[in-house]
Amino acid sequence: MVSPKRFLPLLFEDRGLAPRLRLLRLAGRLLVPSYRFKWPQLDWWKNEEFTQYLNRFGELQVLNTDRKWMVYQLLRLVAHVPGDTAECGVFRGATSYLICCANKQSRTGIKTHHLFDSFEGLSEPAASDGRHWAEGDLKYGVENVRKALARFENIQFHVGWIPERFHEVEDRTFSFVHIDVDLTVPTRESLLFFYPRMQAGGIIVCDDYGLTTCPGATQAIDRFLADKPEKMLVLPDGGGFLIRNAPTAEASSLNQKAPFAG
Repeated sequence: MVSPKRFLPLLFEDRGLAPRLRLLRLAGRLLVPSYRFKWPQLDWWKNEEFTQYLNRFGELQVLNTDRKWMVYQLLRLVAHVPGDTAECGVFRGATSYLICCANKQSRTGIKTHHLFDSFEGLSEPAASDGRHWAEGDLKYGVENVRKALARFENIQFHVGWIPERFHEVEDRTFSFVHIDVDLTVPTRESLLFFYPRMQAGGIIVCDDYGLTTCPGATQAIDRFLADKPEKMLVLPDGGGFLIRNAPTAEASSLNQKAPFAG
């Protein structure tokens, strides 16, 4: 056991990370027993460029930076896939910023990024959406998003309630679509429209999948994919994605019985 004289200085040194984390975990067990901490020695936490991006959108101290990093990485898979990109549910434009940056690296020619949002907040939740969200939540002005994305060309805003303006891109195909609309109906409508328009190898990400705050979104996706070869791959920090035309097995059972020993 570390003596108090030695322990206190360790709390304020880099090599004292482990004891400081032990204190944090102890507090976690007392306050939120089900919460699972993870080791913070992650290279991407120290990625200065990504940190600057998070700060630009006020995202550094929120609880979904892992999902932003995952989108940043998944976009690398579609640089060679033809087709435009889209986001359903834009909020402050942080994810669209990542998509627009990635589109500049396209190896298949110019990609236009399409943004679909009412910019009036959420619509009225259905019974299947639970009680976490209320009508008007997550409202953010479109002009603020336009300013945040002003440096990008080949970008189109489609302001309105989903799916009212989807018809404006019905002749397009897509390589990457990000769905972040939180609720049952717009999630279902987004999948219905974009799934058949995805290029082979294209990726659909749903930011809300697998979160207890968005049960309707998860149910809508599972129902839609029930008869499809692709399934959602669930991300450890929330959300999920599928790759078009990549058949996906159901998750294997981890409760395996011991083999019969004659």
